[in-house]
Amino acid sequence: MCEDNHTIVNDVVLHGFENLYDYNFNILLFSFFFLIFMIILVGNLLIIVLVSVSQHLRHPMYFFLKNLSIADVLFTSNILPALLHVVLWGSGHLSITGCILQYYLHSFLAFTQSILLTIMSYDRYLAICHPLHYAAIMNLRNCLYLVCFSWIFSYFLISSEIIFMFQLQFCDSDDIDNFFCDIAQILEISSSDYSTIIWVDFVICLLTIFFPFVFVVVSYVCIFITILKISSAIGRKKAFSTCSSHLAIVSIYYGTLIAIYMVPSGASSQSKFKSLIYTVLTPFINPIIYSLRNKEILESLKKLINKHMREEK
Repeated sequence: MCEDNHTIVNDVVLHGFENLYDYNFNILLFSFFFLIFMIILVGNLLIIVLVSVSQHLRHPMYFFLKNLSIADVLFTSNILPALLHVVLWGSGHLSITGCILQYYLHSFLAFTQSILLTIMSYDRYLAICHPLHYAAIMNLRNCLYLVCFSWIFSYFLISSEIIFMFQLQFCDSDDIDNFFCDIAQILEISSSDYSTIIWVDFVICLLTIFFPFVFVVVSYVCIFITILKISSAIGRKKAFSTCSSHLAIVSIYYGTLIAIYMVPSGASSQSKFKSLIYTVLTPFINPIIYSLRNKEILESLKKLINKHMREEK
């Protein structure tokens, strides 16, 4: 509770990059991030459309990729507009409720992405290590169950934490030294006891980040062992190509999380830089890797363009 001589805070100030603020430089930075935002939206929306309309992409892996792209679009749309505003004007303002809701969406979508990547690693494990059982296990019904589980499980987990966060009191301090509301900055300006939230967050991170990461590592160990047992070099190359894109995305995703949460940040500018990698670079790279490294997606895109051109004629 706020004491009588303390001011109740209803709004927060996102300071972002005020120490680097220069109008001409920030216009260039704004243009750069806006271009990245457009590429993320176009790239992921393109994957969503192609998987939805193309008969050649009616496979479980692409169904999971479609949901990952949906999560990427929502995740980016939650963070990038706030980043663009902070970059352009040097700072931004949010209500306490808006700040917590931004963190809520950010975490919900990040946890969903983590579980989807784990499901995709299981899909690759079945396809390479147990190909005879793949079709029976990865049928349409089971794929729907897995995808629904990833969204619903993440929703209930983060909701349990948000219930506690809405009970926090904020007095006097309203400065958040970042371009979006993350849990560390929210708790830093809170005047309430947040030890329960720390423990809840720890358990959620175990369930949605640590255990999925261990599962992905074990899956790829099994995959690599199976690939090495293949006698022909062509067979090994073909088997590895089926999981190379997913492996690249997983490496970037978990590598970024490890860099953010396990490596000390030092200065706040380093923390912001790591946050930029996590919230901007990773969603930016995902559609590029899957689009450029995947022949089936490129072929589906060519067919869609050719069909559109024929219809115009």
